[in-house]
Amino acid sequence: MLQLAWRFLMFQKESALAQWFRARLAATPRQDLRKTMVVALARKLLIALWRWVSKGVVPEGVILRPAA
Repeated sequence: MLQLAWRFLMFQKESALAQWFRARLAATPRQDLRKTMVVALARKLLIALWRWVSKGVVPEGVILRPAA
């Protein structure tokens, strides 16, 4: 989940979850919180993905590409 969270930050920069992560990091001067925050992002991402699979609710701001 942590690797997925890091990749999510790289490829879904405009999503609400990525913006939440960046806003929280910008609000604190401590750089050591980055790893702690990515664990929180991974948890939120897991919940969002579960909602997508079970209810069909796509996470806000996520861009889905069609399968090739």
